[in-house]
Amino acid sequence: MEKLLNAELGYRGAKVGCPKGHQAKFIQYRSKQLVTVLSDVSIERAYYYCAKCGSGVIPKDEELDITGTSFSPGVRRMMGRVGGKEPFDEGRRDLEELAGIAVNTKEVERTSEAIGDRIERLCEQERELIKSGKVMPMGAPTTPILYVAMDATSVPVVPREVEGRRGKGEDGKAKSREAKLGCVFTQTDVDEKGRPVRDADSTTYVGAIETASEFGWRIYAEALRRGLARALRVVVLGDGAPWIWALAALHFPGAIQIVDLFHALEHLSKLAKLLYGQGSKKGKRMTEMWSAKLKEGDVESLITSLKRLRPLEVTACDAVAREIEYFLTNAERMRYGDFRRAGLFVGSGVVEAGCKTVIGHRLKQSGMHWTVRGANSIIWLRCCQMSGRWEEYWEASAIA
Repeated sequence: MEKLLNAELGYRGAKVGCPKGHQAKFIQYRSKQLVTVLSDVSIERAYYYCAKCGSGVIPKDEELDITGTSFSPGVRRMMGRVGGKEPFDEGRRDLEELAGIAVNTKEVERTSEAIGDRIERLCEQERELIKSGKVMPMGAPTTPILYVAMDATSVPVVPREVEGRRGKGEDGKAKSREAKLGCVFTQTDVDEKGRPVRDADSTTYVGAIETASEFGWRIYAEALRRGLARALRVVVLGDGAPWIWALAALHFPGAIQIVDLFHALEHLSKLAKLLYGQGSKKGKRMTEMWSAKLKEGDVESLITSLKRLRPLEVTACDAVAREIEYFLTNAERMRYGDFRRAGLFVGSGVVEAGCKTVIGHRLKQSGMHWTVRGANSIIWLRCCQMSGRWEEYWEASAIA
């Protein structure tokens, strides 16, 4: 390996261009220790210096993709793989035990985050090309049904990331930041009972700790990449969060909007517990009656039933008023009988599971506290891995 890497030293003449367009002068050959999958090796490279920039240029490092690092692409790939799946120290131990590669925990962290950042840069370029129409979407000529699902989950962060932010705890201080996650998947068929069947391996994820406006363009570009423009039907799934429906109206006009049925049923269950007490027979009976109306999509009848309630306590009156407003606002998104007869999904379980698998399992383990930058790097890394785009990233990285 060492002989092969040193067969060509990267000499490109007396001068080479630097990244800023100046001329860098050849100075000498310099050695570098490189950790590869097979072993540690020493490589020789031609070193050029740009006096105007005050920095060096090493063509061979650029060609081998080892600029600014002592790890080969193969080792970095392994570090990114374990760093995206498990705590960095556990990843370090796995690399040593399974591959005989000795690195420290901080190197796994830095390399994993650097790969996540690089994935995001490539995705930013891709998003711009997709939005401009210069890149064709993937998949078949037409997509029967394209689903876009959105949700949010908290990520524990270090104190400086929540300065000035109010939290839900007793002390009023925030301890986490909200990460938004979106997924896109397709549906072609229903089963023998008419229930929708998600196409195998069709789910891709995007996410970040960012504003709803920024996230809107992220999920919109992913939907475009997945065939939004040629979908026969587009469905947006989410809970009752207003930001989801604001983004749906902006980026997916004309799409069928569906509030997750489980979330809607939860509203009824909580209301019954408040009015009639935990585990009461009347509360259970009322929940079943309201739920039957909701599952059929008869929101008007449900609202009429809620308006007949006459709770004595002020807090209960306020809760009933809030629920009536919730169902009034989302009435057209709750025509579950019609949606089911049309063979559509009425739950956002795919993206909720994604919040747990993409974000929760990796970023919300005991004792973890992230910077926003670090958390986003790992979210981007995991979205790439869990969307089946890992090989695609390395191919694009090699070309770049």
